[in-house]
Amino acid sequence: MSVGSRIASDDQLARLLQIGIVLEEVVEARAYHHYRSLDAELDEEIEELLEHAAEESAEHRERLEALIEGLDVESVPFEEIEGLVEARYGRTQPEDFDGVLYDALCNEETAYKFYDDLIEAIEASDATFAIDREELVETLSAIREEEAEGVEAVTEIMEER
Repeated sequence: MSVGSRIASDDQLARLLQIGIVLEEVVEARAYHHYRSLDAELDEEIEELLEHAAEESAEHRERLEALIEGLDVESVPFEEIEGLVEARYGRTQPEDFDGVLYDALCNEETAYKFYDDLIEAIEASDATFAIDREELVETLSAIREEEAEGVEAVTEIMEER
């Protein structure tokens, strides 16, 4: 399912929100992966970045789950959504990047782009959803802004080094 298409139903919207949840799980898992793989002499700035990314991802998942609960849809099996995410966004592994910061930047940029595309698709749609469209866009816009802040934070650290 492409985010670039118009969203015509609660079912489509729910699947896209579930993709967001899985993306957030990927970000959290990768942050924990890096945290565990780094030496005991962990750089405090990177440690804080990874902790923040994991905590923020967990909070984003909760917000997305709350949106899905407001929709009149049946749950899609996790494996189906995970397959969609893997096919579209999961082509790389944490080890594919030259360092923790590049992986973190990729994760933040991917999430930002996903939410940006999702908001654009919702705004282009004339469908009526079971949840308030304004609340939906506000929630997704807030998450997108937090992802943009993450991109900025990682970029700043990279530039300082």
